[in-house]
Amino acid sequence: MPLTVLITGFGPFPGAPFNPTGALVELLARQSPVQAGTRRVAHVFTTSYDTVDRELPALIGRERPVALVMFGLAQRTRHVRIETLARNTLSRVHADVAGDLPTADAIAADGPAALALPAPAQRLLAAARMAGARAALSRNAGSYLCNYLCWRASESATNAGGPQVATFVHVPLVRPLMITTPGATPHTLGDLVKAGEAIVAAATMAARIWR
Repeated sequence: MPLTVLITGFGPFPGAPFNPTGALVELLARQSPVQAGTRRVAHVFTTSYDTVDRELPALIGRERPVALVMFGLAQRTRHVRIETLARNTLSRVHADVAGDLPTADAIAADGPAALALPAPAQRLLAAARMAGARAALSRNAGSYLCNYLCWRASESATNAGGPQVATFVHVPLVRPLMITTPGATPHTLGDLVKAGEAIVAAATMAARIWR
């Protein structure tokens, strides 16, 4: 049975009518995996808390992924950010696409301040840089849906049947073009696909080793 890699992105959200991660994950799922015996499944979340809570457990239960590679948009960043932590915090300022605002300040009232994402962050960083992307590690995934998904994914990795590797990658806003551009800063969707492919391949390899 092939090993499954689940690759997720988000749809548009208030202030971001174009979210490149939706197209990015669909394109990555269509790529022929470098590793034999693996399959890729793409999923685009509607940018809402309810959707993440409902669809993430269902996806993991159905697909049983060995690796979960999540992408999200960070409009103010100029580089690829590989997140290493999920913070136990919620934004009570920014509503999701359904207009919902959290009523609490923390995701888990009695939980720790942060959860580590189970992924070889340095290896993923090196893969992104080898692909020509400007990339860095990050310890702050924000307080919106990206961070919320990081937290729920970290929780799922501790459950039976959860992914061995779960990583979240913030990407900059780029032009929706499939061409690649010279230089280290991602400017187009083609640049993100190149960096994303390297990260997915590295995460898949790590999951194989950790099984």
